Amino acid sequence: MRVVPRTLRTTETRAFANRVEALTSVIHRGTLVASHASVFRQLLEAEPEWLSQLRRGVEKESLRVSKTDATLAQTAHPRGLGSALTHSSITTDYSEALLEFITPASSSIEATVEALRALHSFTAQQLDGEQLWSASMPCIVHGDAGIPIAEFGSSNVGKMKRVYRNGLSVRYGRRMQAIAGIHYNFSLPKAFWTAAHELSANAQTRQAFQTEGYLALIRNFFSRVWLLLYLLGASPAVCASFVQGNKNHPLKPLGDDHHSFYLPHATSLRMGDLGYTSNAQAGMAVCYNDIEQYIRTLREAILTPHKPYANFRTMDNGERAQLNASLLQIENEYYSPIRPKRVTQTGEAPVVALALGGIEYVEVRCIDINPFLPLGIDADTMRLLDLFLLACLIDDSPLCDERGQQQNKINMERIINRGRDPALTLLAANNNEVSMEDSALPIISRMEEIAGWFEEAPGSGGNYTRVVADAHNKVMDPSMTYSARILSEMDSGGCSFWQLAKRYSSQWHNEHLSYSMPRSELTKLEEEARLSIKRQQDLESQEQPPFDEYLAQFYSQYR
Repeated sequence: MRVVPRTLRTTETRAFANRVEALTSVIHRGTLVASHASVFRQLLEAEPEWLSQLRRGVEKESLRVSKTDATLAQTAHPRGLGSALTHSSITTDYSEALLEFITPASSSIEATVEALRALHSFTAQQLDGEQLWSASMPCIVHGDAGIPIAEFGSSNVGKMKRVYRNGLSVRYGRRMQAIAGIHYNFSLPKAFWTAAHELSANAQTRQAFQTEGYLALIRNFFSRVWLLLYLLGASPAVCASFVQGNKNHPLKPLGDDHHSFYLPHATSLRMGDLGYTSNAQAGMAVCYNDIEQYIRTLREAILTPHKPYANFRTMDNGERAQLNASLLQIENEYYSPIRPKRVTQTGEAPVVALALGGIEYVEVRCIDINPFLPLGIDADTMRLLDLFLLACLIDDSPLCDERGQQQNKINMERIINRGRDPALTLLAANNNEVSMEDSALPIISRMEEIAGWFEEAPGSGGNYTRVVADAHNKVMDPSMTYSARILSEMDSGGCSFWQLAKRYSSQWHNEHLSYSMPRSELTKLEEEARLSIKRQQDLESQEQPPFDEYLAQFYSQYR
């Protein structure tokens, strides 16, 4: 029988113990009548201390742009930032000009914000005539040729990163890859999963139980992600250069000069057909009912040749065009607003890590850079994500099926393109059309309940209650959303998208430069930059097998 944790407050111990007795009395051969979700709910409600142990990490992308004309930087990764291949906190994503900042996992939101602030400040000091772009959709770009692919040196691991990006270029075009975003890594402490596993008296191993819990969270996430896109979407417009040559896009010109294109009620064009989507991947039946099926689907996509990609052999400069001719080169190529994750060992494939150790955390990938914030994200955004993800955890999570996945896709597309339309409806579970407000309020209500638990945990100070109240206000008044504010400022200021983003980029750049970074933090970043360069040099000086042999060894993990 589950022993009630000592950390329970005295006034709640007896009531909680009674609930445990009631639950365990209906256990038969390890099968619990109550769902896992109800167990998670009971633990968090009875012991808000768990909430202070949530762990978070942020991966934030930012384009380097010219300070004068807001064009994409054509310069190499600044040497003062160290090696993009081996630096622990500053790397590049697709483009040489697309920086990525990575904060350590932490149970403190404040520490995460400060780590991100230090990375922005340090980077600003290394830029010469450039600054970080404060929006998700790109600055002024001059076609694919004006988007340089990231360089990672001559080692096999560096070549693999480069060739993978070549593959993205020939398969999807470079403009899509120049879009920036924010990833939010979220996990509950291992002790929480151990306590929940014991309370449930489940016959599974604790690892399998934890993995199943995260999969349930992910399934609920997909059915509700539209609300996050509504609340956090900040890409309702794009620079005209982004759609130049594309005659099939649905956007409308904004203003007489046609310097910007938009949709009147759009929230996050970044997450729509102009952004992180792939027609080739549309036929992939990725399901999150069990980890084995998820792994099997990705593995088959990586190993099975995809005929349309067979002719991509070399780039114009003679480099290899892709890692393989399969639907996916590696797991990262699968575009999804959330991913199950586990920290991998050097050279280990992500699905192999998941198969061996289960899900360790989830990575939320649908967050736009907020141009109104110096770092593109703030503590309140993280609190909102905490509430949303916990609501996904504590609610029952039906298994996914084709009909439900199609409904999720339709709702997501409606919010992306028409999220602020007063007449917008979404599909409910019974396939009825329901207003966006009526669809959102039950989720907001659950988040409000969880916010109350946070208020009982040490150090919350009312922040979570305030955050959920703000989300409620945005649901009731679309003009308060970030996407509406962007279009409103463009209209009132008579400026284009790139002019608006450039203004905020300059403002935040000056703020980053004026930030008084603790000397110890500056020294640490300077030392990491120096050491990262040395690590890359040491790696490249080692004898390595031919690249084809290295790739064959890597892909053997999937067989």
